[in-house]
Amino acid sequence: MNALTFQGKEKISYTTVPDPVILDPGDAIVRVSCCAICGSDLHVYHEREKGIERGTAMGHEFTGEIVEVGEQVKNFKTGDLVMSPFTTSCGQCFYCRAGLTCRCIHSQLFGWVENGHGLHGGQAEWVRVPLADSTLVKIPDGISREEALLLGDVLSTGFYCARQAQVKSNGVYAIVGCGPVGLMAVIGAREMGAQKIFAIDTQPERLEKAKEFGAIPIDASNQSAREVIQESTEGRGADGILEAVGSGPAVKLAYELVRPGGIISSVGVCTDANLAFSPVEAYNKNLTYTIGRCPARFMMNQLVPLVQQKKYNIASLFTHRMKLEQGAVGYEIFSGKKDNCLKVLLEVG
Repeated sequence: MNALTFQGKEKISYTTVPDPVILDPGDAIVRVSCCAICGSDLHVYHEREKGIERGTAMGHEFTGEIVEVGEQVKNFKTGDLVMSPFTTSCGQCFYCRAGLTCRCIHSQLFGWVENGHGLHGGQAEWVRVPLADSTLVKIPDGISREEALLLGDVLSTGFYCARQAQVKSNGVYAIVGCGPVGLMAVIGAREMGAQKIFAIDTQPERLEKAKEFGAIPIDASNQSAREVIQESTEGRGADGILEAVGSGPAVKLAYELVRPGGIISSVGVCTDANLAFSPVEAYNKNLTYTIGRCPARFMMNQLVPLVQQKKYNIASLFTHRMKLEQGAVGYEIFSGKKDNCLKVLLEVG
């Protein structure tokens, strides 16, 4: 089959790799219909995260049709249209039962092969899905392929960020970073009742999209986010900061914006060696700092009804659409934020 494979720093190749096969009776093989490039794929692309093998099929956002199932798969059959979270999960272990499916004891991340072990990703013509019964979700009526892609990662992660910030209707909240996850965090905060949501970025197009979803935009290139938020909170700072970038400067800004006793909720993948603020700084603010991977499989079922309502045009996040074989160019555009790129969708087949 053909796939986008990692070949070294900032080098993605469209090449032929072996077709996936059933390795376990709980596996399914999915023929991918479309996939997407995620911000966390860029950590691999730029080699900020080490360990992934060259030749690994990239990507963890995909939808498609089941073409083969193992003999123990009960919930799916060939022909079913499915969406997937970015990690597998068993549905039975302590963490799955607690709703933390991203920390399933059997969890694997799509698009990560290291030392000969792991899973190839969904930026390919086919993908093997272990633990299919508890990992995959049938695409419900009223959900488009694009919306299904976002349910499997970006939408779920944005809502998880808002949930971890304990959003309340009478609070003031700020989103740091208006990429796809940050924009979905705007919607998450709004759906949880927040009346005043600030969105901070430097790109006008992303700020305009944040405004469309219900936030007050702050252009950090010509405004002081700290001054704007303090003016709106009698000098206290925001009740919660939803940090969706995953960088030291973003976390430091979040610390500067949050009020004493407030919450910083970080869902961006930060590969820095140390936190951007010290223990004593956190102590002096009575700060609650929550960070971690979204349990997307747990969140997906909760968010399906919202997506079916078509209350928000979340598919508009896909500003660029191209064929899978053009994916290397897609990575360059997405990484460089060229042509006002927000998110890239890749058509397969």
